[in-house]
Amino acid sequence: MRRSISVALVLTMLVPLAGCRQADETVTAQDVPQYAIQQFLESTSVFGSSFSPDGSKILVSSDESGVYNAYAIPVDGGTPVQLTSSEDDAVLVAGYFRGDERFLYLKDQGGNELNHLYVHELDGSITDLTPGDSLKATFLGWADDDQTFFVGTNERDNRFFDIFEVSPESYDLTLIYQDETGYQLSAVSPDKQWLVFSRPNTTNDNDLFLYDRATEEMRHLTPHEGDVSYSGQMFSPDGTSVYMTTDEGSEYAYLVRLNLANGGSEVVYQTDWDVWFAYLSRQDQYMVVGVNEDARTVLNMFRYPGMQPVELPDLPGLDVTSAGFSPDDSRIAFYASSSRSPRDLHVQELATGETSSLMSTLNADIDASHLVDGQVVRFSSYDGVEIPGILYRPHGATPESPVPGLVWVHGGPGGQSRLGYSNLVQYLVNHGYAVYAINNRGSTGYGKTFYRMDDKRHGDSDLDDCVASKMMLAETGWVDPERIGIIGGSYGGYMVLAALAFRPEEFAAGVDLFGISNWIRTLESIPPWWESFREALYTEMGDPEADREMLEAKSPLFHSGNIVRPLMVLQGANDPRVIQPESDDIVEAVRASGVPVEYLVFEDEGHGFLKKENQEEGWEAILRFLDTHLKGAEEAYAP
Repeated sequence: MRRSISVALVLTMLVPLAGCRQADETVTAQDVPQYAIQQFLESTSVFGSSFSPDGSKILVSSDESGVYNAYAIPVDGGTPVQLTSSEDDAVLVAGYFRGDERFLYLKDQGGNELNHLYVHELDGSITDLTPGDSLKATFLGWADDDQTFFVGTNERDNRFFDIFEVSPESYDLTLIYQDETGYQLSAVSPDKQWLVFSRPNTTNDNDLFLYDRATEEMRHLTPHEGDVSYSGQMFSPDGTSVYMTTDEGSEYAYLVRLNLANGGSEVVYQTDWDVWFAYLSRQDQYMVVGVNEDARTVLNMFRYPGMQPVELPDLPGLDVTSAGFSPDDSRIAFYASSSRSPRDLHVQELATGETSSLMSTLNADIDASHLVDGQVVRFSSYDGVEIPGILYRPHGATPESPVPGLVWVHGGPGGQSRLGYSNLVQYLVNHGYAVYAINNRGSTGYGKTFYRMDDKRHGDSDLDDCVASKMMLAETGWVDPERIGIIGGSYGGYMVLAALAFRPEEFAAGVDLFGISNWIRTLESIPPWWESFREALYTEMGDPEADREMLEAKSPLFHSGNIVRPLMVLQGANDPRVIQPESDDIVEAVRASGVPVEYLVFEDEGHGFLKKENQEEGWEAILRFLDTHLKGAEEAYAP
């Protein structure tokens, strides 16, 4: 199975952008205008890198229209061609067909995450391959022979995903595996006889299994003791081996090749950071290995099977974060970005190294030198544990002119704040706020010991890391320690509420984006398609029945009377992960105490805000709230 390589939404030029200063040129605060959020949102967010069958175009999803739609980018240069015209729901491209320019994409309804898989036909008409109500479909990649592709759907049982093979001619779905347990497909062998599945035991421990379609037998590939994580990546081209990542005997995951005949294994790639993924090119000439190196994605490319290193493009000041191959392996399409530059699309000829820029995404009216680079900064927390994070310093922030600060908490549990472009972060920094995107204990990317440190201690030890980061910010000399707020989304939103409820005097204000206020309700109402992950989540966070008292103790809703600092809450009405009552209830409770609360609900969004018009309203409201409570008179944020 060819793995479907796409780039996450949350997330990067051989020459500087037009009108930009060189990165090392000194910029004074007087040089920097305050850009409106509309200017930031005129930049474009793009992902996807599927080549057309003839290699002349690249299929991407872009929000240039205000909503993610499919676009074709000519490889030899030229204007992108918009292929879909959705005005409401995001079109998330999955790739071109192998023999013609039909393409597959996923789309839900208003952010409810109930994606269907669609075909955009050559005549522009649309075919829903997975029709029906209340089902969720996933695209699982093309077979190695390019003659069929694979789809998962939970139509039969909304807890589990059955696997189907699909004919690109008839669109008939043929069931190849019916799931009753919660297995998750990782790879299909080149001859399509063998399927590799993963199964989570806990968030720290999971296994791989090999399924034989001929005999319907399931073989356990990774018997082990203790907590070990395994993640299937792909089969070898001859089908005799499986590539997987594992952290067995190590703090960090590394890439291993497992021989299916004799069970022997060999290490293929290992470093002092987590190997996140590995995949082969379309013609199996190259292997790409992605490493999570100190909050950056570092790509390594090798000739296969000899594993001789191949140089990837070196673009000064930018990180190459993904690479998709043309059908003949002669070209790669890749994205490059930095904290000051969104993800720009490029193409490189592998034979010559010649690189061309296909799409520049930063609004030309914004001077990139007016934005700021994120810097990895570590500090010693309350108990001596070293905590990493990414610090953004506004131009003009000095000991003589200290600025207000924000502790930015990522989603999770787990998760990680990463170096890369964020229009909201840059908007806030451009308007005079220091931002520290903390990777508190329990974050991904810093070893499995660090990752486990907050298990069943959420809203406690990890929260105290956030509080401790205030001292680091104060010690810079250019952040005002009396004007530090906290902001975060999803699990990070919970941390905002926890900070205001359990450390009520520490932060001057809080901005909660779709955060959990009642863990008991959230754990009882997780989406049915998370069934395979339910027990793992309960092991980490707590069981809503067995650990009810503990969960109530860490749920801000039940301690809302402690909240004395101003609060802002943003929520998507269709969010299936953190349902709207989580926000409704905490807003009502805090308002009842007389504390200033602002509340925005977006009726056409889910878990995160994808539409530019909603981002504009939400991000402007956040800035107004912060300006009132962090930049206003002292009484504006005093309890």
